[in-house]
Amino acid sequence: MRIAMVGTRGVPARYGGFETCVEEVGRRLADAGHEVIVYCRADERGPDTYLGMSLVWLPALHHRVAETLSHTALSVAHGISKARPDAAIVFNAANSPLIPPLSMSRIPVATHVDGLEWKRAKWGPVGQRYYRMAESLAVRWSDALIADAIGIQDYYQDEFGVATHLITYGAPHVERADHPGLTELDLTSRGYHLVVARMEPENHVSLIVDGYVRSNATAPLVLVGSAPYADEYISSIRALADERVRFLGGVWDQELLDQLYANSLIYWHGHSVGGTNPSLLRAIGAGAAVNAFDVSFNREVLGAAGRYFSQPDDIAALVTDAETDLSATLARGESSRERAERYDWDDVAAKYEHLCARLANGDLRKRGSRGYRRPRPRTVEATPLLDSRLTQETHR
Repeated sequence: MRIAMVGTRGVPARYGGFETCVEEVGRRLADAGHEVIVYCRADERGPDTYLGMSLVWLPALHHRVAETLSHTALSVAHGISKARPDAAIVFNAANSPLIPPLSMSRIPVATHVDGLEWKRAKWGPVGQRYYRMAESLAVRWSDALIADAIGIQDYYQDEFGVATHLITYGAPHVERADHPGLTELDLTSRGYHLVVARMEPENHVSLIVDGYVRSNATAPLVLVGSAPYADEYISSIRALADERVRFLGGVWDQELLDQLYANSLIYWHGHSVGGTNPSLLRAIGAGAAVNAFDVSFNREVLGAAGRYFSQPDDIAALVTDAETDLSATLARGESSRERAERYDWDDVAAKYEHLCARLANGDLRKRGSRGYRRPRPRTVEATPLLDSRLTQETHR
């Protein structure tokens, strides 16, 4: 098959979950003999091929709102006029307004809907309304929907009454080892706390820093990551931090990043809206003990191997626990590695291959849904005459 992957920043993967998925799945599909076309943003043009994938470099408007859509529009135009794939995987429900041209050109489309993007604070009211509309259009126009977490699958079933294909991400297996970069950073094995995240409010980096600063921690807190258009939020994090908090910015050396995970005392995961997160999977694949923000997506991955927080005081207590009971912390790391065995990139790629084959063969057609959300249940005020169960009824 000829398979197009549309809507991401492209590969090599240096940014987020979508790019990691494209790289890991695309390379395996190419190894299996398929022609994989990946559309990449041409900030700096890279190679024409990478790990067996063909790369198409196209520009994008450098604007928070227009960047994704402008690049995807050019990618769709190229796909229709030149590439003519047998199946297209469109990443991010925000790109759903650009699905109809592909459909009219008889190119079947599966949309990876990502997480609950409309909950991201960076978009504001207008952007959040757009994302909710885009979810509806993805339901209406896609031949198939891909969810990377059970929580996202449940959301689309509850909101729209539609089924999705559950395809998670994979967890790489990383063995703990010495790395000269750790020495250069003055870090010792099991001697630091770690956060790896885009610096955005829904990833709760400020919450983690706030809670950590309230603790009596002796091990430093190391922050890895950045984000475009996030200077104000990053400044607010710096204002909360004390001398124990270290800001590394982006770390693009993958071997060093892997060893930062593997040698950490605790990996702190604050992501809350994005479904199954590759950074969390990389952490458990490296055998890191994980404390995570308390949402269903994180509990789905970690189960009993994780510890959970929602307030700064929770974090302060968990910091103390980690530093005073080292043996229990290390044991949780081993439990993390066992959880990681559930997430295998070979299995993930096989599911994408099967889905693309069904798309190319015409087995999947538009679901017929008009993309309408289901009505919300009515809130009933409690009175002494009502059954006590009704007092628990709330808006979902």
